[in-house]
Amino acid sequence: QVQLVESGGGSVQAGGSLRLSCAASGYSYLTYCMAWFRQAPGKEREGVAVIDSNGSTYYTDSVKGRFTISQDNAKNTLYLQMNSLKPEDTAMYYCAAYRSDAYCVLFAGLFAYWGQGTQVTVSS
Repeated sequence: QVQLVESGGGSVQAGGSLRLSCAASGYSYLTYCMAWFRQAPGKEREGVAVIDSNGSTYYTDSVKGRFTISQDNAKNTLYLQMNSLKPEDTAMYYCAAYRSDAYCVLFAGLFAYWGQGTQVTVSS
């Protein structure tokens, strides 16, 4: 059973940075797609970034150039480095995973495993 536990959220001012971490267990990075999603109050869950076993990444347009997804396979940990944060980045951030032998797709319906979320609040 895959288990995901996020940490690293908090409150920052606009322009600041945060690094989210997701400790994973019960999976192999060789066959799983890992991603970050976020959900703001009153809005639908949004895919932020995804990474595959080869390290290939994809980002939603609103975070390109500001966020970086990465994984430390030795530590079974997924990261999201967030720079130049904006108030519109405020949301609950979730780590997610699904098993795939093909390329990864940033679509929530594909992800079978989810963490409990960590809150990110950016003030102006």
